[in-house]
Amino acid sequence: MAGTARDTFTDIDGGQISLADWSGRPVLVVNTASLCGYTPQYAGLQALYDRYRDRGLVVLAVPSNDFAQELATGAEVKDYCEANFGLDLPMTDITHVKGPNAHPFFAWLKRDAGFEPQWNFNKVLLDGAGTVVATYGSGVKPDSVKITAAIEALLN
Repeated sequence: MAGTARDTFTDIDGGQISLADWSGRPVLVVNTASLCGYTPQYAGLQALYDRYRDRGLVVLAVPSNDFAQELATGAEVKDYCEANFGLDLPMTDITHVKGPNAHPFFAWLKRDAGFEPQWNFNKVLLDGAGTVVATYGSGVKPDSVKITAAIEALLN
């Protein structure tokens, strides 16, 4: 993974997150929202991260208001996630994930992998080279066998 605009996000604290920093490690990228019916999946994402982080998995939450279900500011999102889910996984600032203003990562994902989030909590699993291994819709829970089996295969 090269450090390109496609791979760089503003983090929830105003710094930078680069997917290139996680080269060689699988990354699960999830577009999230604090006011969605799927928001309880944050607990599952944190549990997945806790289960596999020592083996190399990164879970990246990408809050988005593209479906009008996110809080107003990154600070509010961070406070909400820490208070309600104890989140300590990497998180970007509020980011567009679809449409003409989509972040370059999501524009690339649509163009090259044919996948665009249709709702909150869509998941994209990347291998250590940044290649899309699998995509999952909102209804696929973080602890599902579909996701954990794919992660296990990348970690072995």
